[in-house]
Amino acid sequence: MMRSLYTATTGMLGQQLQIDTTSNNIANVNTSGYKKQRAEFNDLFYQVLQYAGTATSETTLSPTGIEVGLGVRPGAVNKMFSQGSPKETENNLDIAITGKGFFQIQLPDGTTAYTRSGNFKLDDQGNIVTSEGYLLLPQITVPQDATQINIGTDGTVSVVQGNQGLSNVLGQIEIANFINPAGLHGLGDNLYMNTSASGDPIVGVGGTDGLGQLRQGFLELSNVKLVEEMTDLITGQRAYEANSKSIQTADSMLQTVNNLKR
Repeated sequence: MMRSLYTATTGMLGQQLQIDTTSNNIANVNTSGYKKQRAEFNDLFYQVLQYAGTATSETTLSPTGIEVGLGVRPGAVNKMFSQGSPKETENNLDIAITGKGFFQIQLPDGTTAYTRSGNFKLDDQGNIVTSEGYLLLPQITVPQDATQINIGTDGTVSVVQGNQGLSNVLGQIEIANFINPAGLHGLGDNLYMNTSASGDPIVGVGGTDGLGQLRQGFLELSNVKLVEEMTDLITGQRAYEANSKSIQTADSMLQTVNNLKR
């Protein structure tokens, strides 16, 4: 059987993953804190018909040999943690990280997850939580009589209560960073979980030790560039079609062989 049938099949499967990844980026173009993904591929091993350096005569050697590739396979889907554009919202509980770092979120089972999305809210107890009601860590509770919430670039949270006009510090938002953020496991809901590949979280105060600063009243937008994604989508589609043409060509060649004997 012709190698090209199976080689082109691996190409179609690879381009399908490329289009799937690109489609997910496009779907999340307006998701705050979303980080785009990029499909990466590796060529498969080669069938060697003649090794380079094989003797072709008593005095000459083959300079290149004959090696036939057998296709492609997905190597990784890499998360690209470049900075997204900040958007001013005038909401006191919207916080953007400018630079490296993640907000720490407590899941219902007590484990800690991480996010770049800073669209926080208050629950019925006055705790700062995510849209799903997950607590921001360290836990900060805003008093009921608070008339103004202020969040500094270092994460210090203070409020003005009643008519006193005095500012009271409630706590400080700490952020976490990882040696390899691309190794984080995506949970959905804009959340990530650390893995052995990402390393353990390095927790600190914004603006110190290479961590980003916090900006109150801003949201970090998705870092997806729609023009680039549409270009990748077209490229993936055409590559998929080209691989299908390879299968059709191989099929035509096999049909010619079958027609040699009638």
